[in-house]
Amino acid sequence: MSDLPRKAVTRTAKLAALPLGFAGRATWGLGKRIGGKSAEIVARELQQRTAEQLFKVLGELKGGAMKFGQALSVFESALPEEVAGPYRAALTKLQEAAPPMPTRTVHSVLAERLGEDWRELFAEFEDKPSAAASIGQVHRAVWHDGREVAVKVQYPGAGEALLSDLTQLSRFARLLGPLIPGMDVKPLITELRDRVSEELDYGLEAQAQGEHERVFRDDPDVVVPAVVHQSDQVLVTEWIDGVPLAEVIADGTPEQRDRAGQLLARFLFSGPARTGLLHADPHPGNFRLLPGEDAEDVSAWRLGVLDFGTVDRLPGGLPDTIGPALRMTLDGEAEEVYALLCSEGFVKESIALDPDAVLEYLLPIIEPAKAEEFTFSRGWIRTQAARIADPRSPAHQLGKQLNLPPSYLLIHRVTLSTIGVLCQLNATVRLRDELREWLPGFVAEEERDQEREDAAGA
Repeated sequence: MSDLPRKAVTRTAKLAALPLGFAGRATWGLGKRIGGKSAEIVARELQQRTAEQLFKVLGELKGGAMKFGQALSVFESALPEEVAGPYRAALTKLQEAAPPMPTRTVHSVLAERLGEDWRELFAEFEDKPSAAASIGQVHRAVWHDGREVAVKVQYPGAGEALLSDLTQLSRFARLLGPLIPGMDVKPLITELRDRVSEELDYGLEAQAQGEHERVFRDDPDVVVPAVVHQSDQVLVTEWIDGVPLAEVIADGTPEQRDRAGQLLARFLFSGPARTGLLHADPHPGNFRLLPGEDAEDVSAWRLGVLDFGTVDRLPGGLPDTIGPALRMTLDGEAEEVYALLCSEGFVKESIALDPDAVLEYLLPIIEPAKAEEFTFSRGWIRTQAARIADPRSPAHQLGKQLNLPPSYLLIHRVTLSTIGVLCQLNATVRLRDELREWLPGFVAEEERDQEREDAAGA
């Protein structure tokens, strides 16, 4: 597959074949059960075969199909190890690569968007892409002033492909449910579809990346490459080297994993507070670990952040109810937490719930915010997924009655995705430190005033 399959009939045929394949495997599974295999074993085999076919097709199609695959891939840590193991490599591949578009197509886009003399803008330009994503691919080059740059070129027809894929995927979202226990796939696809026009606009992306670069310039922990040039379908930014986060997940030392996890958590909560923007595409392909002058000193490594095509605009930072809600939940203030959730629309007016049951539902999920440090693991997130996914559990019944207000949808997905990556890293993180520093209301005002007095006295 060397070019983006643009004809709707071709893409639709590939995607439409997926539910047929799922149905065929369901019939195969029934035969296995009749033949004596247990329901649990058959379910796992079905899940594994379904995932293998799904990610093979998504990787070939790029566009919205691949975007969905990338969004789904950060949740693989929630799957049982027997299922996740065999196709983890396919998920990781989606995060870093896709079949490249032909060189002639790349040159055509550059000539159309940068002018026929586009080569004069570069001292060097590598025709072979260094990375590929859902709507474009990246080429390494040297700008005419000598700076190493990354040139992101949008696939022709990417917009149509994105919308077509996500519309088609939404039609059989129900069949994808078993891939990620406890997660409703349809809202994820809907939300991705709603963001299509924004992600295709490289002007908006350049603006968001430029604001992050300005705020994080000279930051000791986070590196954002500067924007060099932008036009329709082409975005040129400074190049940054580093260790891809996918490599840290696969082969990193415990120290590298912990450092990456701490910096990810810091960026998640400090970004909105400092820029008014939330980086909303936290899959491993968008992050690098950058060693310092002394590569052995992992505590000095920094987090390189790429791809600002999807952001949530939060002029006042994260909603000011999140911090107090977390603090009161950890303090066991069931009535107060319930009242706050009702006022924010998490509980609809027509529904009445037991505040103590709501508290019991929330506490295991926010366990990482309670400890001074917490080790995120696949085992922990699988336990949470199983608790919420099991139709027989009280957590499942209560979760079905809660509502997610639209203004929190992207924040919720980004937070869940980041937690998924932390679990892939198996990182030990001082999450509470980041919440205290960056999340308004997580520390009560009286406690904050006391801290200020103590600091002044010292």
